[in-house]
Amino acid sequence: MASPSFGASFQSFGDPVPLGPVVISVPHGGRAYPSDLVAALRVPIAAVMGLEDRLIDRVGMAARGDEPMLVQHMPRAWIDLNRDERERDPLIDEGARMVPRASAKLRSGLGLVPRRVAGHGDIWMRRFTDAEIVQRIEADHRPYHHALAERLAAARTRFGVAVLLDLHSMPPLGAPGLVPRIVIGDRHGTTAATRFVRRIEAEARGGGFPVTRNAPYAGGHIVERHGDPRRGIHAIQLELDRSLYLDAALEAPGPGFDATVTLVRRILSALAAEALGQPAAMAAE
Repeated sequence: MASPSFGASFQSFGDPVPLGPVVISVPHGGRAYPSDLVAALRVPIAAVMGLEDRLIDRVGMAARGDEPMLVQHMPRAWIDLNRDERERDPLIDEGARMVPRASAKLRSGLGLVPRRVAGHGDIWMRRFTDAEIVQRIEADHRPYHHALAERLAAARTRFGVAVLLDLHSMPPLGAPGLVPRIVIGDRHGTTAATRFVRRIEAEARGGGFPVTRNAPYAGGHIVERHGDPRRGIHAIQLELDRSLYLDAALEAPGPGFDATVTLVRRILSALAAEALGQPAAMAAE
């Protein structure tokens, strides 16, 4: 196993020339809060920590085998890799055009640089200059997406197909057993062939985890940008209920951590098996 290498604001694990067809992305687990971010906050730092996919990087690290994996270590509050770089919010960004790429997320305050966080409202004391946001795009956003594209292209060249698993976590949606604990996002069938989604569903249900597709999370910019099934690159966003692997306070690893890691490991193996044309029985052995 290769030692980690570092990008501008992320770590890259595994061989950039993949040993299998699956690549892992962990864009929202970052916990390295720079002083410039802290100085601009109008809320306690604990408030913006609510934007994190809390410790999902540890699940990914424990679950991966030889798969290449990118892990962003700058926090989502600094820049959101799962947004188009044009999703700049004019309410906090002096360089944003007056009519930006107005996605629903941007209108709700969750653009390229988040403006709000649930339960706390607006999080910044000031607007950011165009130069500040451009620097984040060039230093943090573009290098991550470039590295991800390189690894997917290398996997497709070697195996004829590549599969991206974009790993996220979500707040509990309600009472366990009544709501999905896992949400698969493929942008309503546009970023991955259905056969890959079905393999994930089979693993989740086989482990007793309620699962659904595209509701309430259909996948964001990462799968939309990198998924291209016609060219043999399939991209899927996987949302895991945080209560599956964290403690009751949703802060530290909990009693379900190991079982969640096992599930993600099985999903990775199933995706690789599907990409290589192996039947489900072989993938389970």
